Amino acid sequence: MLEKIREGSQGPIAKIILGAVILSFALTGVYSYLGSNAEQLAAEVNGEEISRYDLDQAFQQEQQRMRAQLGEMFDSLAADANYMSGLRQSVLDRLIAERLLDQKVAEMGLRVSDAQVQQAIVQMPEFQVDGRFDNDRYQAVLRQSGLNGPRLAALLRQDLSRQQLMNGLLGSEFTTAPEVTSLAQLLQQTRDFRYVTVGAEAFRDQVSVDAAEVEAYYNDNPMEFVQPEQIRASYVELSVTDMAGQFDVTDEEAQQYYDAQSVHYTQPERRLAAHMLFEGDDAKARAEAALARVRAGEAFADVAKEASDDSFTAENGGELDWMSPGTMDPQFDTALFGLAQGEVSDVIETDFGFQLVQAKAIAEKTVRPFAEVKAEIVETLKTDKAQREFYALQQTLADVSFEVPDSLVEAAKAVNAEVKETALFSRNTAPTPFDDPRVQSAAFSDSVLLDGMNSDLVEVDNGHVLVLRVEEHIEQGTLPLDQVRGDIEQRLLNEKASALAEEQAEQVLTQWQQGSEPEAVIELDAVPRMGTAELDPALVQHIFKMVPADTGARFETTPLTNGDIAVVALDQVNLPSEVDNAAQLQSQLTQQLSEAGYQALLESLRAEASILYLAGNKQ
Repeated sequence: MLEKIREGSQGPIAKIILGAVILSFALTGVYSYLGSNAEQLAAEVNGEEISRYDLDQAFQQEQQRMRAQLGEMFDSLAADANYMSGLRQSVLDRLIAERLLDQKVAEMGLRVSDAQVQQAIVQMPEFQVDGRFDNDRYQAVLRQSGLNGPRLAALLRQDLSRQQLMNGLLGSEFTTAPEVTSLAQLLQQTRDFRYVTVGAEAFRDQVSVDAAEVEAYYNDNPMEFVQPEQIRASYVELSVTDMAGQFDVTDEEAQQYYDAQSVHYTQPERRLAAHMLFEGDDAKARAEAALARVRAGEAFADVAKEASDDSFTAENGGELDWMSPGTMDPQFDTALFGLAQGEVSDVIETDFGFQLVQAKAIAEKTVRPFAEVKAEIVETLKTDKAQREFYALQQTLADVSFEVPDSLVEAAKAVNAEVKETALFSRNTAPTPFDDPRVQSAAFSDSVLLDGMNSDLVEVDNGHVLVLRVEEHIEQGTLPLDQVRGDIEQRLLNEKASALAEEQAEQVLTQWQQGSEPEAVIELDAVPRMGTAELDPALVQHIFKMVPADTGARFETTPLTNGDIAVVALDQVNLPSEVDNAAQLQSQLTQQLSEAGYQALLESLRAEASILYLAGNKQ
């Protein structure tokens, strides 16, 4: 048989077929190369490309930001594919908006000086230690972020340029005093009213519910009685945080760590710098003239305000910020750290132009003493010891739980831990740590749920893992009628009693309108829009929806949250004689107008732009 196949493969027909196959693969390869560029793009904005890489990076950063802000709640959201798809689209829309703004900035010729960028860097809290710029921290953050100095400067320059545009736009918004007063009066008004309650409980004896009504309600509202899938689980977990308390650290170990890591407890010498920047063909001459004025006795700050081309710092007398060695250009650094306090350098030439540098103040190098940092060193060493033990034990936990897949007892013994158990829970009522999406995914997986096996090792968080198994499983289904019959009966009785109370309330309303005020009327004056703790929110909400009568009181009925019915008489609307917090309200209104202006700008830019969504990024 094989020989016949071999012989057939050498025939002319087989060669034709083989050639066609090879040609199809070749053409597929060519087309894939030809189309690869489009596949790598997410969108084009007026011909400017947004790559998929840019989108992926921005999407990842947005996820990190939201995870830091929302914590475990974001992990639950991340398990929803539709939510994550919408989030990715919103990130792409933001990138498009940024490109539109950048193009507008370029069109308007807005620019940011190098000194402004430098000052923005030294003022960023991410690079500060104890409120001051720290060069070691700066370098460490850049490494962690995958950035370098020039790339960060370019990003900041771009962002500051956008801010110039936005400040010009948003700074033009304002709110008039009559607008503020009108809104404040609306928000701060109070209302005088009277009301009486017709209780539904008084009619409970007059109503009844039969089995047919209960069954009809059960059949008509099946979604109210769905019982979600539930499990009861056991698990063994390892946590570095919990394990750290089991270790001791000697004074000698702490001292050795302090000596080895002394650089982390040292604050290098820092200097408060000021400068003047001169650009253009006559920059050096103007710099020397400014230096001569300072040498003649004029204050450096006064000369900087008048002569420096760096308008951003000139307003503050040329002052930059506290700086450590290595923060600025080598020429700037050499000049700054070669000065005594208060001295001014000669004219220096840097990549930004000609500059004068002043050392306004000097903070000497400081070292935090061992006694001050001992406690945090001890905690660090405990965590380090626990971390080493943790990695060894987590492998043991993974191995033993796999080797003995139908129980966690042996795995718990192997890592000197206990087998913990949960009560029954659903996906929406899961206790910690089963509220983590990764743990839920393992708990409700086929191998664990249906086959009764131990789960794989699940990483809940950095330094926190567990293995679990399901001890009891209840599938999703509708709760039986007998189990919910009592709840349905009470609900129907309440509805019928409330309906009778409504009929009684209408009679009270009619009599009250005719001049016969009911007994036990409650009279309230100057009730604010937010109500009071004693009043039913539904009552207050209805009172502030009512339109005052032209003369006399306005009468209406409204249901309360407990099923009772209130008959109300709105007597008067009171406007405040003086407006409180007008300045704060005006600021809020202006902010709202600014946000509306920003959105209008984006909509205008979008309407005029050519935006092409690629690779299925826009549905």
